[in-house]
Amino acid sequence: MTAAPPTVTLGPDSDLSEVFELAQQLRVDSVRASTAAGSGHPTSSLSAADLMAVLMTRHLRYDWAAPDNPAGDHLIFSKGHASPLLYAMFKAAGAIDDDELMTTYRRFGHRLQGHPTPVLPWVDLATGSLGQGIAYGVGIALAGRDLERQPYRVWVLCGDSEMAEGSVWEALDKAGHHRLANFVALVDVNRLGQSGPTELEWDTDAYARRVEAFGCRALVVDGHDLAQVDRALTVAADGTGPAVVVARTVKGRGVSEVADKNGWHGKPLPKDMAERAVAELGGVRHLAVHGPRPPAGRPPHADAGAAAAAPVELPRYEVGDEVATRVAFGAALAALGARPEVVALDAEVGNSTHTEDFQKAHPERFFQTYIAEQQMIADAVGMAVRGFRPYATTFAAFLTRAHDFIRMAAVSQITMSLCGTHSGVEIGADGPSQMGVEDLAMMRAVLGSTVLYPADATSAAALTATMADLDGISYLRTTRGAYPVLYAAGETFPVGGSKTLRQGEGDRVTLVGAGVTLHECLAAAEELAADGVRARVVDLYSVKPVDTDTLVRAARETGALVVAEDHHPEGGIGEAVLSALAPGGHQPAFAHLAVTRLPGSGTTKELLDEAGISRTHIARAARALLDR
Repeated sequence: MTAAPPTVTLGPDSDLSEVFELAQQLRVDSVRASTAAGSGHPTSSLSAADLMAVLMTRHLRYDWAAPDNPAGDHLIFSKGHASPLLYAMFKAAGAIDDDELMTTYRRFGHRLQGHPTPVLPWVDLATGSLGQGIAYGVGIALAGRDLERQPYRVWVLCGDSEMAEGSVWEALDKAGHHRLANFVALVDVNRLGQSGPTELEWDTDAYARRVEAFGCRALVVDGHDLAQVDRALTVAADGTGPAVVVARTVKGRGVSEVADKNGWHGKPLPKDMAERAVAELGGVRHLAVHGPRPPAGRPPHADAGAAAAAPVELPRYEVGDEVATRVAFGAALAALGARPEVVALDAEVGNSTHTEDFQKAHPERFFQTYIAEQQMIADAVGMAVRGFRPYATTFAAFLTRAHDFIRMAAVSQITMSLCGTHSGVEIGADGPSQMGVEDLAMMRAVLGSTVLYPADATSAAALTATMADLDGISYLRTTRGAYPVLYAAGETFPVGGSKTLRQGEGDRVTLVGAGVTLHECLAAAEELAADGVRARVVDLYSVKPVDTDTLVRAARETGALVVAEDHHPEGGIGEAVLSALAPGGHQPAFAHLAVTRLPGSGTTKELLDEAGISRTHIARAARALLDR
């Protein structure tokens, strides 16, 4: 049965005794919802209820009926497991009702999921992978101050356990570096983690010293003293710099049977205990909150309609000129800056990735995150939340350390473009630590991703521009070395397509490559032709989605396929090809050449040959298939 409508409304001028009653309501509803669901994290919610009651009543400038107001504040639950508390806040704000909270939380097919996601209009992005919320908050704060120029503030609630994550300190370092006065983090220091005490337990002074070392203000409070919390939030939002409220709290606060007791993390209270807890907390309440409202928001800085009409003049290259695809990417990205929603992010390698081209052309929309790849992706996600189109770029090898941020961006249904340069053993003498040979597998595995791998400057420029209009997460893999331009200016490269560069009657084998190996396939085809063997050559520039029709046709017409890729065999182009052929039962003679041994330093030619993906090895594999 739906609970009775709220009878008392709290606002910014409400007495703290009334705010205390709201905090108790948030606790009661957290217990009720998790017990009804049979799962959840009530004790983690109880500890932060006072913090959130003060915030939503007196400081969070937000219109719950108009979540798209561009001037409204942002609230991020980095400790996403405390979703009972967040959803209890939604109920208090009138965004959801008691029936939805009690009957749908954590149930299949409903929007009140175990950890919050943007299926809810009041949630910017998915959280629950700990250590990410502060990083996202920094990205949104940067967007608000430097791109949108909106007055909103970003509030992030995080737990003390996640303060052990390095990404938290990357984020606070950048908040301090950028002097983000519109950013406030609240650390719920409740001492207990999932399996025992946290690293620092209640040593709030240690947290404060660390926070201050990264250039942020630390405000230490008793997280259950509402007056202290209120004063701290007022100071934190005074516009003088980024702030972190370090709040000592008690896990399970208000319920004596579980308060500060280990072993209750992630466990709902049994029904009988929940009834006692609700009684101890003062019973079910029906309070509503109308907190401070934001000013009327003007239209966002990035207007998608106007942006789509902005002229973009892509660079043009002559067939036969030798140009690196990373160079073409940088030039195309700079050209895309004509669209005001496009922003670029770099991890201190812009002179190699050529994002510096964008920086020179559009410095106001260029963001340097230094060697902090996780924060680079988090900034990109935050900017995407605000309607911008971020391009985040670093070496392909170094994107791997940000994989969890990319994975969670997909959960948030974020649209952004990534570029990994210096891929594969092709980079040469730098050695294996710099060689991205896992990135295709990583990016293909991301839900809804698009994975592109151009072989020349014309296709690299075209695909860079194409990504600006793709939904979801798109990835462009580029090469360090300069290779001949294969396609004339103006050639189109549809996502999911491919290019067949050599074909004819009597083709006996198909050579499939992308990036550097396409050039090796073309050279191998010449070598085979000298022996009287006709070879078809396919440029598989779209790795996901893959051109199934062309591959099936090649398998049927030539009967033999050789796939060569500058990547490990697991999860790369070879497996994409086999996955495309399998549903139709196509089983051509097949050879898969990939990087199977640990490479060292050397020239590009030496390393391609040593890895077994050079033209010589491709031709040899083709002959072996035909000799079977």
